[in-house]
Amino acid sequence: MINVVASRYAEALFQIGEDEKITDRLYEELSEITKLFNECKEFYSVLKSPVISKKEKLSLIDNIIEDKVNINLKNFLKLLIEKNRISFIHDISYSYKELLNEKYNVIEGVVITAIPMNEKEIKELEEKLSQKYNKNVTLENKVDKSILGGVLVRLGNEEIDGTVKNRLDKIKEQLSQVIS
Repeated sequence: MINVVASRYAEALFQIGEDEKITDRLYEELSEITKLFNECKEFYSVLKSPVISKKEKLSLIDNIIEDKVNINLKNFLKLLIEKNRISFIHDISYSYKELLNEKYNVIEGVVITAIPMNEKEIKELEEKLSQKYNKNVTLENKVDKSILGGVLVRLGNEEIDGTVKNRLDKIKEQLSQVIS
């Protein structure tokens, strides 16, 4: 579950994006910032450190970020540093993405199969699920050989399990009830 603080900051940034009509651009840049923090853990640690002064952290943001991101995002990062909330950046990014998905009526999901699906199969499944849920469904294919066959689709809190493993487990359960 996403932190309430992160959610509020994401909503504030999203509102700025809506007002300026740059929500997509802000998300792309916010994603790049979180990617930078993941790749440069030392830099991220410095920004989170209570030992280093806020002034030094703000100077780092100015020098490293410079004009590479929208001024609104740069100011947002500075605000996070001022309020000691930079450690929430990953949760903020996740919450922002949820707001963006809501804006565009998108549900992101995962389809798990025993063998990789091709692009055409994924698109067909996305279309069928989009019709069912009356939203734009986008799926990421993950492979898990333990399901043996079929598909397992996870959309938000919902799961559609059409795997061979699931069917075999149900048969096993029925047999064990009959035998008992």
